[in-house]
Amino acid sequence: MSSTTATIAPARLRGDRGQIAVALAAVAWSTAGVLQRQLSVGIATQVAGRALFASLAVATYVAVAERGRVIQACRSVGGAGIGFAACLAVSSGAFIVALNHATVAQVLFIQAIAPVVAALLGRRVLNEALSVRTVVAMVVALLGVGVMIGSPGGGSALGDGLSVLMALGFAVAIVIARHRRDVSMAPATGLAQLMLLVIGAPVAFAGGGGLGFANVLWLALFGAGQIGVGLILLTIGARLIPAAQVALISLLEVVLGPFWVWLAVGERPGLATVIGGAIVVAAVVLQAREPARRDAPAPVAAVEAEHPPR
Repeated sequence: MSSTTATIAPARLRGDRGQIAVALAAVAWSTAGVLQRQLSVGIATQVAGRALFASLAVATYVAVAERGRVIQACRSVGGAGIGFAACLAVSSGAFIVALNHATVAQVLFIQAIAPVVAALLGRRVLNEALSVRTVVAMVVALLGVGVMIGSPGGGSALGDGLSVLMALGFAVAIVIARHRRDVSMAPATGLAQLMLLVIGAPVAFAGGGGLGFANVLWLALFGAGQIGVGLILLTIGARLIPAAQVALISLLEVVLGPFWVWLAVGERPGLATVIGGAIVVAAVVLQAREPARRDAPAPVAAVEAEHPPR
């Protein structure tokens, strides 16, 4: 009995760390709407500016975490890392453009399809089992999102379509990270932002216009804080818990995002949003309390062991 307890305890600890890391990533991401609404620059500048500061933040993390093994860390991600980066680049770029064509709440609500896609891909590609608790939690979460969609507010077809693209890219990236959980995908998160910078910067420069100190500050917070820290935490958490849990816990962003916008810029959510958000939170709590199993993921690589999520 004691040996069984000793076996389950480390798995539970890894699961808790993964859940905390992903939850903190969701909190960081939830500030996107507030930060984006403060900007007074074009879409291309928003994409390139955020990508610049995000790539710097991730590069700093990799340099400190790897301690002289940066080149090796970059090579170790392989083709999966390139695919991971491409998916994140598509997701991040679509997110920014969508925010300019739809309300913050609308974009975040549509993002809720990510857990379903990630869970199905995780089961089919990685043979990850779906527990009864996970299935119930996913159904409850989608019910909550359905309630929230009934609240006032709207967006264009372009905004909705880009939001769907964002969710799909995010879900695939989660599964890729789980597939290569033997290596850190942190370098790939930086590559994703470099991809966006290369694409967005020429368009931004061609458009002309000044930035101003305020916009630079908001872009720095948008890149280094909102997406830089968020992606780093995702990279850590996605290697410790199944893809379905990662995407489901990330739904906290859907609830907190409209709340921050309401507090900061007066975009007040309707009653349906409040009720639906409460249902989603309940689903996240239900999933997070699932007991660790003996087939939990193996210990993370040395770099994460030396620099555990806090």
